[in-house]
Amino acid sequence: MAVTYELIKRCAKTGARAGRLHTPHGVFDTPIFMPVGTQATVKATSPHELKEMGAGIILSNTYHLFLRPGHDLVAEAGGLHKFMNWDGGILTDSGGFQVFSLGPLRKITEDGVTFRSHIDGSKQFLSPEKATEVQMALGSDIIMAFDECVPYPADHDYAKKSTERTSRWAERCKIAHTRSDQALFGIVQGGMYKDLRTQSVQDLVSLDFPGYAIGGLSVGEPKDLMYEMLAHTVPQLPENKARYLMGVGTPDCLVEGVMHGIDMFDCVFPTRVARNGTAMTSRGRLVIKNAEYAHDFRPIDEQCGCYACQNFSRAYIRHLFKADEIFGLRLTTLHNLYFLLHFMKKMRAAILEDSFVEFRREFLAKYQLR
Repeated sequence: MAVTYELIKRCAKTGARAGRLHTPHGVFDTPIFMPVGTQATVKATSPHELKEMGAGIILSNTYHLFLRPGHDLVAEAGGLHKFMNWDGGILTDSGGFQVFSLGPLRKITEDGVTFRSHIDGSKQFLSPEKATEVQMALGSDIIMAFDECVPYPADHDYAKKSTERTSRWAERCKIAHTRSDQALFGIVQGGMYKDLRTQSVQDLVSLDFPGYAIGGLSVGEPKDLMYEMLAHTVPQLPENKARYLMGVGTPDCLVEGVMHGIDMFDCVFPTRVARNGTAMTSRGRLVIKNAEYAHDFRPIDEQCGCYACQNFSRAYIRHLFKADEIFGLRLTTLHNLYFLLHFMKKMRAAILEDSFVEFRREFLAKYQLR
């Protein structure tokens, strides 16, 4: 099997667990956060910088690479690893969420999704078979089954039909997938309905995927509802398979996700807000462009070991943003990614030391001060 999950330690009081993800391009400790490189690059960073800060596996996007530069070109280059000069792990999403987010620009049928390219308006089509073909050409270590993301809110009838279609599409993806050196993960859907989440888990587990993602969360619903769905869904997933919560990347949600037994996370949040001048800290978000930091010569976070915090002040980084200098957004990006990667390492250490409950309590007490 190309990708396997090894359980190392489980928290006695919660669902949190520490493990290892074995892939063709390395073994990675979990729980883990995967920086998002939508278009074969993690914005404002280099592969070397990602390695230095401890990133092991990153995410890239099937929808975007399908449209530009095209999966055939990436395959001609030797696959995504060679194309972007990254020898660590790569997970590609199926494109389902991106197509879902196009709204009126797409039409969903049993065959697949017809949509208009956001780049040039050209008519395009993705099906379970096509999404699998594209990801096989990209050569990522982990690929995702093509799914239909249930929007929030959605009535039970719509969510049921959508979830059942995702199960049928997952089976078609498995039939289409022929590369033995990459793993295909299924995606649990079901909207905000527990009975549909249970049905989705049962459908996908019967197909025996090497890992399972939980999709259709963090799509606008209240956080308490997301946590409720996690508490219901995660315990039904196999303990010997990786569990991946898609599209979640704020520290409070990461803590709660880990508490519920999630191993893998991804989100554009840390890099997106960094480019707007927002830094992540253990006490909450810090908007570096604010006037209060004009004469603040402390680092972004005095507890952080990243390049930005070890070498530059809040005042300097604020100046860079005010002067529209690219280096400013690069520094906040490097900081945010380092912060989250090391935040995950701290959670893993707490699980191994049987102190995760205390870690969570102390973190949330500080984080909610801001």
